[in-house]
Amino acid sequence: MSAIRETCSVCGEPFVVTFRYQMEERAGGFAFFCSQACLDRSHSEHPGAGAAAVACDACAKHFVVSLVSQVLYTGGRRRYACSPACRTQLVREARGVRLGEIAAQEGQGADGGQDGAASAPTGARAAPPEPAPRAPRRIAVFNHKGGTGKTTTAVNLAAGLAAAGHRVLLLDTDSQGNVGVSLGASAERSLYHVLVMGLRVADAVQKVRPGLDVLPSNETLAAAELYLAGRQQRDRVLAQRLSDAVDQYDYVVIDCSPSLSLMNQNALVLADSVLVPVACDYLSLVGVRQVLRTVRNVNTLLGHPIQIWGVLPTFYDARANICAEALQTLRQHFGPRCLRPIRATTKLKEAPAAARPIFEHAPGSHADEDYRALVERVLGDGQAERPATTAVALVAPPPAPATAMATAMAMATA
Repeated sequence: MSAIRETCSVCGEPFVVTFRYQMEERAGGFAFFCSQACLDRSHSEHPGAGAAAVACDACAKHFVVSLVSQVLYTGGRRRYACSPACRTQLVREARGVRLGEIAAQEGQGADGGQDGAASAPTGARAAPPEPAPRAPRRIAVFNHKGGTGKTTTAVNLAAGLAAAGHRVLLLDTDSQGNVGVSLGASAERSLYHVLVMGLRVADAVQKVRPGLDVLPSNETLAAAELYLAGRQQRDRVLAQRLSDAVDQYDYVVIDCSPSLSLMNQNALVLADSVLVPVACDYLSLVGVRQVLRTVRNVNTLLGHPIQIWGVLPTFYDARANICAEALQTLRQHFGPRCLRPIRATTKLKEAPAAARPIFEHAPGSHADEDYRALVERVLGDGQAERPATTAVALVAPPPAPATAMATAMAMATA
């Protein structure tokens, strides 16, 4: 990897960036420091008049350091706190208290008039009740298992919502960059530049269809994992970077990578709902267990209220018993959250090569019908799916689920 050469923002000397403290986020971009002395000088010279703002490591608010108490060292690193409350949070996090526990303790303090730390429960805490289904606005298309149709679903869902007259942002958080390829978008300016280099979202997105903007990614996004690992609130960096931009859209669709990574954690914290594509096979049913565990952890450990809005059966072939068994098992365990299946067709494989969504590539096909039904469901009010009356339901009723199938889903939803 080539060396990163920058000019010190304080003394003006050129140097090679070697340590993380030498690059610090400031309002409008980054500041660089050739030494710890220059970093210290940046906060002591001309306070209040030309002094650069720093980002609070607790709430991400930018402010100018004016008090000694606003700078602290935890874990061998320099931190900034804009207020006493933010300083308290950083100290408690440094002592090993999780963000979810902090939120729970503060809630108990507010309700009972006591200090949250004093009234915190001991031992394991019960997970909060599952929230009621609601119309999604920021949808993470997520599954730890690969090959379930995540990118295909994200691309066609976003394109369908845009075709219905809504403003949609399609966000690619997978370093493979398949979203951009599927819609013919380049990745000269990508999510990496927004996350690490501080580029404005408006300067990185590409308009690929009326109402549809894409924020693409490529292999450089893998390097962003190292950047995220060095942040204090490393699970919330994406939400902080996109906080203003996402409010300009009616829907945000996030294509997640098939992995358990910091980038996926950021994507889930940005989202309010999760759509889980599940291929109609045994191994995909087993993989649902890890998805449920991850969503529970985001709720309890990160304190972010996210829900599984829907489970989408993909690669459905009505002629195959394994598909019928998988669909019936998903419907038994997820009820109305099990959506109408996406039928297997070669048209879905051809569409990315043409850089078009299925609605343009093969209108009137089975896949076109199925993804239109998904779009209508998202646009609806979250009502339970009615028994299908299309060709999907004209197949003979599926047999009772095999023992292996039932066991897999029982383990997944336990």
